[in-house]
Amino acid sequence: MDQGGQLDNLSPILSDQVLVNGTAVPLTLTGDGKLRFLGQRQRCLTVEKEVLGFAVEEGSRIRIKAVVEEREGICCCGNRGDLVRESFVFEPLSEDSLALWSQKLRDYIDSLGRPKRLLIFLNPFGGKKSATKIFSEDVKPYLEDADIQITVIETKHQLHAKEVAKTMDLSKYDGIVCVSGDGILVEVVNGLLEREDWSAAINMPIGMVPAGTGNGMVKSLLHAAGEQCCVSNAILAVIRGYKHSLDVATISQGKTRFFSVLMLAWGLIADIDIESEKYRWMGSARLDFYAIQRIFHLRHYNGRICFVPAPGFEDYGEPMSFHCKPTDEESPRQEESLKTQQHGYLGSDVKLEDMHWRTISGPFVSVWLHNVPWGSEDVMAAPNAKFSEGYLDLIMVKGLPKLALLSMMSNMNDGSHVESPYVTYIKVSSQMIHT
Repeated sequence: MDQGGQLDNLSPILSDQVLVNGTAVPLTLTGDGKLRFLGQRQRCLTVEKEVLGFAVEEGSRIRIKAVVEEREGICCCGNRGDLVRESFVFEPLSEDSLALWSQKLRDYIDSLGRPKRLLIFLNPFGGKKSATKIFSEDVKPYLEDADIQITVIETKHQLHAKEVAKTMDLSKYDGIVCVSGDGILVEVVNGLLEREDWSAAINMPIGMVPAGTGNGMVKSLLHAAGEQCCVSNAILAVIRGYKHSLDVATISQGKTRFFSVLMLAWGLIADIDIESEKYRWMGSARLDFYAIQRIFHLRHYNGRICFVPAPGFEDYGEPMSFHCKPTDEESPRQEESLKTQQHGYLGSDVKLEDMHWRTISGPFVSVWLHNVPWGSEDVMAAPNAKFSEGYLDLIMVKGLPKLALLSMMSNMNDGSHVESPYVTYIKVSSQMIHT
């Protein structure tokens, strides 16, 4: 049967009589991945979105493991109901029919390009330290239903995930999943980019399950897909093999080089993130709690932001010449020696002195550099950010009184804070901070 044309995609791949609760009913798998059958009512499962996997059980039965909406009527997965795991049992009438159904279902699921072997990083210290419970109760059952082989590594200390990602045998896995906040994701990306085979390693798919304080990356990804940010939607996206390319920013500070995929902050937001660590037991609420304290004891940060504007933002700031002389500790010869000794990705080879730089001077209240829209589950810091456009979103806040800052912070859940007259919001390809 030709399954290449549009009409053939609606034609049956396989149709046969099977037993459901002892009653013979027609079961059909169509070319567009619909599994249709009769029970107490007409039912339809979309294999790509709803079917996790299946198992052949004793007694010549096939158990379809699916995720459907908890509601009355036809089960078709969408955004209106709560998702629940559910099994559907069919009993083909012959051994030949059983083998054929097993083969056709396996062929169709395999054609979707789903992962079969995953490495799971589990951070038991992130957020409210609930990642272990989230994994065992809400993640592992889905992976088992999808018949995905998993290897679980609990991170023991800071940079543990980076160390593993830097040395792991990538051929053993189809992807990496971080059951954590955003910090483990950043570690994994940095580990992959420090490998000698970084150009191949960075193509390893990385999935996120929200189990930390901020969860900005998974919030951004699920929001872009029109899905609610929750554990079930996150792990379902992993199982279904959904992928999205992502820009990586190279960050240099003296002789230190690392890579960012989410955000960088200087000023108020950085202080809130770092100094609220002592309230980590509060989970994500620690950020809101400490933000109020920091606003009433507001600091201002002197410095200059130097940037290369993206097209359309050339009128912001004042023009400047690029000057970046190495310090005594960073002579050109030492820098060249460092590059020859270091393995992995060294960052873009673009010549900074050939770019058109502009500058804005402080004092500032806060400066963000964002790669994705959401900084956390309830903070849309950069509403216009795109995942892979080649630019970063620069948000600068300066000159506002405390009451205006409180009002602006309350608007960060929908991104409307960028409309404040105290906020400058532009897109850039390069940036430097001078303090």
